[in-house]
Amino acid sequence: MDILQTIYNEIVGFLGISQAWEIIKNGDYNAFRTYDGIKSLVYPIIPLLVLFELILGLAYKKPQTKVYKVNFLIYIFNRFVGRFIAIAMVTWIIGLLQPIAPFQTSLTWYWFIYGYIVWEFGHFLYHYWGHKVRLFWCLHSTHHAPEEMNLSVTYAHFFLEGPYADTIRTTVCILLGVQPELLFIIMFIDGTWGAFIHVGENVIKDARFGFLRKYILTPSHHRIHHAKNPLYMDTNFCNLLNIWDRVFGTYQEEEKHIKIEYGITREVNSGNFLDVYFGEIVALAKDVAKAPGILNKVKYIFMPPGWHHLGDHQTAKITKQNYLNKEKYNIKGLKTKVV
Repeated sequence: MDILQTIYNEIVGFLGISQAWEIIKNGDYNAFRTYDGIKSLVYPIIPLLVLFELILGLAYKKPQTKVYKVNFLIYIFNRFVGRFIAIAMVTWIIGLLQPIAPFQTSLTWYWFIYGYIVWEFGHFLYHYWGHKVRLFWCLHSTHHAPEEMNLSVTYAHFFLEGPYADTIRTTVCILLGVQPELLFIIMFIDGTWGAFIHVGENVIKDARFGFLRKYILTPSHHRIHHAKNPLYMDTNFCNLLNIWDRVFGTYQEEEKHIKIEYGITREVNSGNFLDVYFGEIVALAKDVAKAPGILNKVKYIFMPPGWHHLGDHQTAKITKQNYLNKEKYNIKGLKTKVV
């Protein structure tokens, strides 16, 4: 009976319906007008969309079974291993840094806009370093390993990535005066949107969203971010507002003539939980062990993925530049033939 109760609690927890169910059972429907009540209605949206997306995949005969299986295993593993670490880190950072913040925001619309821009800056930093520092890439690569895009990818994270991400984002926000209450509202909104932008083509085929793509990051932008095509590598690091990608030159639109290839450049068995979850850590450990000298060993840890101590670098930056040079040469050659 305890096992059945545990399974029931996990299913209810995954669906995010427990709080809303308690409100309904108590009959206090006015509670849905509060912040917690609104959260209780929004939380189930993504899990229910995951189920809807899975059903559509079966109907379209594009089930992406391997991706769902591994991401489900990752979700279960993370529930038991890293459940409370990120929350503890956020609480600790707020208590440590809020007293030294030069000013404090308040719950007004203009501070909300300010807070969201600051949050996006923190998110950009964490995400950028997650691609440019190999140690952090080991935490982030699990999220990029799936070779298909669907909402289950939302749950594919190494258990230490959440604490790392929230340490960066919370530190930036608290030091720049974003009060905790405002921060939690922003985290809730951004987390919901950050999950939704992983929606797959089984639900939304063309996810550019028209004119909105000029102002926000759409699922189309995030599909590009998950691509291993040279043109798309290391782009669109923001979550909702694309302001910092534009500022730092990492903004990229989806090109209709380039088919997105999902996954990572390392050869990986995307249907193997251990390879998806620990593969990059194992690869880094091997490179560090083989590297000559302490300096090279340290460089393998902190230089971008693809860095090599002999200079035979295959980083995303070099791969992308080689691709652009080739495209430029092809276009130049085509013009010469036309002339």
